[in-house]
Amino acid sequence: MRIFGAVALAVLLTGAAGASTGLARGAGPAVTAIDLGTLGGNFSETLAMNASGQVVGESAAAPFGIHAFSWTQTGGMVDLGTLGGNFSTARAVNARGQVVGESQITVGGTSHAFSWTRSGGMVDLGTLGGTFSTAYGVNARGEVVGESTIAAGGPSHAFLWTKAGGMVDLGTLGSGSIAGAVSPSGQVVGNSELAGLVAAHAFSWTAKTGMVDLGTLGGDSSTATNVTPSGQVIGVSSIVPGGPFVPTHAFSWTQKGGMVDLGTLGGDQSLAEDVNASGEVVGLSNIAPDGSYHAFTWTQKGGMVDLGTLGGAGSSAVAVNASGQVVGEATTAAGQGHAFSWTRTGGMVDLGTLGGSDSLANAVDARGDVAGSSFTTGGEFHATLWRT
Repeated sequence: MRIFGAVALAVLLTGAAGASTGLARGAGPAVTAIDLGTLGGNFSETLAMNASGQVVGESAAAPFGIHAFSWTQTGGMVDLGTLGGNFSTARAVNARGQVVGESQITVGGTSHAFSWTRSGGMVDLGTLGGTFSTAYGVNARGEVVGESTIAAGGPSHAFLWTKAGGMVDLGTLGSGSIAGAVSPSGQVVGNSELAGLVAAHAFSWTAKTGMVDLGTLGGDSSTATNVTPSGQVIGVSSIVPGGPFVPTHAFSWTQKGGMVDLGTLGGDQSLAEDVNASGEVVGLSNIAPDGSYHAFTWTQKGGMVDLGTLGGAGSSAVAVNASGQVVGEATTAAGQGHAFSWTRTGGMVDLGTLGGSDSLANAVDARGDVAGSSFTTGGEFHATLWRT
């Protein structure tokens, strides 16, 4: 689960119905846009999808509230319920269909991290002694990561939860910490504030090494956004000391090579959002200082490649599958934001919308189906699946 890129995407690109289908046409072949519907309310949005095409997110529920959902081709949209309140959201799903996120435990009250399975329903993962917790990622073994407040108060701490061991505090590099992703082998990455709250650094944690500071590219701060099965960590780091507006570059870190600067597309900012098992990194970078941002793909052999736009000023890549298919959002010549799919052979294809003005993509499965959200003809925002 990529927890640090969503805000950047929104900033940088700025310049109860059953499933229904429609045809959206872009620069390439026609694709089918499938409206995944809602839980009875007027909106739904996709937040994650696993390799087999199970989609999770949140939806307005009837008569009120927002509930986490899971959608499959055979079962449609299923309400995952709550832990007692009227709000829940699903942020990640593993290969087995285990869903994690957070839910209120009382109406209007605080939230706890949850794990949901078809056989066990929604389970409260508890806290590290405080009142709040939330889950951001889960691997195929069912290990869940996130953040929780602690009994002593103060900043949240990163946690790792397992069915056998419960919730374990992963510690900090001096102050608070957040765990955003976990690899199949249990390597956890995220960021942690240093003592004195002077800056935050990316970290990698394993049961053997504990929490390791990954450092920076020369600046004060860094954040890890994802990790591969082989232990390659990606993220973003400032490259010179200073305040919040200094140049930041995407990075790739390995145990052997340390932190490597992935560069930019000509500007002074870049961000790594996702990486596949082959080490192909995707994200966004400005093409000139203070210029527009474009989606990129980066490989060890080819370096950073500009994926272009749909005719407008900007684009951002947020996910890549094992085949190297990249998805994200790009502006059109008309100034609208549309979901896109990019391949080396086909280039960037406009996935269109559900009839409304804008759409975005945030996940792609092994088959090449793309999950995201779109405005409908009636102006509602619905979870969407695109198929070629």
